Amino acid sequence: MQLYEKQHIKIYNTLSGKKETFKPLNEGHVGMYVCGPTVYSNVHLGNVRTFMSFDMIFRYLKHLGYKVRFVRNITDAGHLENDADVGEDRIAKKARLEKIEPMEVVQRYTVDFHNTLNKFNFLPPSIEPTATGHIIEQIEIIKSIIDKGLGYEVNGSVYFDVLKYNETKPYGILSKRNVEDLIHNTRALDGQSDKKNPQDFALWKKAEPQHIMRWPSPWSDGFPGWHLECTAMSTKYLGENFDIHGGGMDLKFPHHECEIAQAEACNGSAPVNYWMHANMLIMNGKKMAKSTGNYILPNEIFSGENEHITKAYAPSVARFFMLQAHYRSILDFTNNGLLASEKGFYRLMDAINVIDDLKASESSTFNIAEWQQKCYDAINDDFNTPIVIANLFDAVKFINQIKEGKASISEADLKTLKDTINAFVFDILGLVNMTKTETGTDKLSGAVELLIQLRQDARANKDFAMSDKIRDDLAEAGIQLNDGKEGTTFTTN
Repeated sequence: MQLYEKQHIKIYNTLSGKKETFKPLNEGHVGMYVCGPTVYSNVHLGNVRTFMSFDMIFRYLKHLGYKVRFVRNITDAGHLENDADVGEDRIAKKARLEKIEPMEVVQRYTVDFHNTLNKFNFLPPSIEPTATGHIIEQIEIIKSIIDKGLGYEVNGSVYFDVLKYNETKPYGILSKRNVEDLIHNTRALDGQSDKKNPQDFALWKKAEPQHIMRWPSPWSDGFPGWHLECTAMSTKYLGENFDIHGGGMDLKFPHHECEIAQAEACNGSAPVNYWMHANMLIMNGKKMAKSTGNYILPNEIFSGENEHITKAYAPSVARFFMLQAHYRSILDFTNNGLLASEKGFYRLMDAINVIDDLKASESSTFNIAEWQQKCYDAINDDFNTPIVIANLFDAVKFINQIKEGKASISEADLKTLKDTINAFVFDILGLVNMTKTETGTDKLSGAVELLIQLRQDARANKDFAMSDKIRDDLAEAGIQLNDGKEGTTFTTN
């Protein structure tokens, strides 16, 4: 029996606005698509947070025994400035400014994207297709939409007719908007646009003479609309209907709304059963933006070279920090938050690293089976990682009590504890085991060991005042001494 037969996930479905019990289209198999980056600059930390949420979800589905096909695309063409149908392609603009080929831009920032995610210990997706690698598929979808009477060509560009589509299908079903409100809140066309209506969106854009990236099509030499690529690639690799589509909250409208309309128009059915959206990342209570300086790149976290943080942090510490917030909640990135997460992270690692040294007893003073199911219950409840982490620290407390001789655990429970904590910490949350010694604090460790020896000498000489002073001064510095049967160890708070 696979774990997924016993552990039942509830997912908050943006489409319905409520949590629903997850039931894949094909038992034992999951198809998941996540909108990937537009590779024209270094990957944004907010994007990393979104991708991390779906990496965790991917990991958990695999842990449960599902065979998962996880598709995450690379947008290397068609994404215009301001997410609109006008302006310059973001990648082409970067290429023009730097006087290099667009594909040099794509290569540079795709490599940066992969390197950054590798540092955060991401699993690679099953398939990572590119927009430029699927031009033919996008052209075929446009032809189908035109044949259905829901697309129209003007001066070499092709647009999706939102008002015509809305006559039979609700445009705005995902974002809970209606066309009447969109019309009311949209400025009238200025007479220079080819669109019939302001709400219509581009399926294909004719390339201006100066536009570098272009492909031949039945309508013009041009490039596909940004929304079209995800419809083409998701349906090609996952089918016309698949289980999960994810992305950042900012993509819900218009990007995902347009994906639904395109797929419905082309295939006559809803493309996705569960729509999932990760919330935004802010910094020091404000929106992250280069223009205001309230901004940090992932690599600056690892190097400490940013005025908003006081030191460098290991990638797993930053990952742990992000997973302490639920994926649907806004996360405020602060130095104090990172410092607190670093202390918590190493407390967790210290506990895990002593499990193998714990001595089993005849019975347990902690209900391991109940604790294990609480961990599963938390993550089954729409992937609630903050509650999972809180449950893990219940285990940390128990481990430390066993080490100090204040609690006991049976041999069978010890194995369950070890297997479960390893599964959740490393396989599902994706953290990497490390100690403070491995992160450059071996000098601190040596100094504390010396003080522990001096304290033992003081106690042997019955100089209890000095012994207590060493213990208390270390405690004030955030270093806790733990006296056990095997000697004295220390942890940092």
